[in-house]
Amino acid sequence: MSTDEVKQTDRVRGVIDIALRSLPDLRRNAETVDPISRSRVPALLRRAQERLDWRQLPGLRPPSSKPVNLVRSLLRQFGFFVLLPTALAGIYFYVFAADQYVAVSQFAVRGNVEPMEESSGGQFSDLIMKHNSQDSFIIRDFVESRAIVAKMEESLHVSKMFSRPEADFWTRYRVDQSMEELVKYWNKHVGTRIEVLSGIITLSVRAFTPEDALAINRGIVERSEALINDISRRAQADMVKHAEAEAAKAQERLRNAHLALQVFRNRWGIIDPAKAAESTLTTITTLRKDRLKAESDLAVLRGSNLGEQSRSIQNLASTVAALDQQIKKLTDQLTSDGLSGSDASNNMTRALLEYEGLQVERVIATKLNESANLMVDRARIAANKQQIYLATFVEPALPDDSIFPQRGYSIMVVFFGCLVVWSSFALILAGINDQRL
Repeated sequence: MSTDEVKQTDRVRGVIDIALRSLPDLRRNAETVDPISRSRVPALLRRAQERLDWRQLPGLRPPSSKPVNLVRSLLRQFGFFVLLPTALAGIYFYVFAADQYVAVSQFAVRGNVEPMEESSGGQFSDLIMKHNSQDSFIIRDFVESRAIVAKMEESLHVSKMFSRPEADFWTRYRVDQSMEELVKYWNKHVGTRIEVLSGIITLSVRAFTPEDALAINRGIVERSEALINDISRRAQADMVKHAEAEAAKAQERLRNAHLALQVFRNRWGIIDPAKAAESTLTTITTLRKDRLKAESDLAVLRGSNLGEQSRSIQNLASTVAALDQQIKKLTDQLTSDGLSGSDASNNMTRALLEYEGLQVERVIATKLNESANLMVDRARIAANKQQIYLATFVEPALPDDSIFPQRGYSIMVVFFGCLVVWSSFALILAGINDQRL
């Protein structure tokens, strides 16, 4: 059993106990009471009901001195908490509220140049790009910023437009307020909506005259376009600046490559080690042919009856030895075999390896320099074009009729809002009173 049921049971038991204790006394007194005439019975019953009300028994709530009409109380509360605020709202909207005119425009941020081809300057491809949603959000934040409010106040005096005599006491802007308050008021009357997929920006401006709404909308579009143009110019300047910096680096690298080749030639005393090595190989081939011929002649003489001490054999033997020595010397120049000390570090093989590395560096530097110069030319051509621009395809027009305030809708909102609040509080109070029983 719940606590309320236990309390109710105890109350009933108390009433029964009191009745049982009083019953013998009532019987005893009834035997000695004189009979009452019929004419006095109704009056006696009324007095007994007033003095012995069963609701005044212990544990029960005493009766209220005045009967309560529940329906009348609810109607009175409904009229005070629901109908009265709704009537006041209706009086304000239909008598005092000023008409507000809305000027609407639609535009989008677009780009007209494809990204540049990838090359050594491929990092510039993100500087020239088509429209993306970030540009639209930049415009939205700019429209809601203090910067544009200050510019519009300087050129159009929007604070005076928002405080015209046509405005009512509730929506009129007070001119003596700070710039922060003007920004808050501005954002209540100027709204932007962005379609994420297409990037289209819808700009709506509310004012108390059609001319003011149109002027403010046009001013916002003009300043938004100026912002986009400034962003485009800065992007173009950065693009050309980076391209020229990369071209300067490429030129410096090419200059260093040529300087390294000059130092190499001065140190080795060779203009082209590849051609020098080719000439040395040609000489070695010729010497080897001469050696083979000398050895052949020497073998013929030794096969004859001449002795080793003959002058012809000694001359041919000396020729073969000289050819061998010369071939070995030239071969050692091409390789490090048989060389030691400084001779080993000055052979043709090392010269060729160093020369080939310098040649590769020069070729790479030349290609980079050509590519960087091409990027500079493209950047300068692109800088002469407007990469990002504001495309306004729905121009703001002079509104013919006021849209705000939405009187019927606003009154319905007030009515249902007050109804919900009053119903909620009524239910809460009823629950509290029920817990007191």
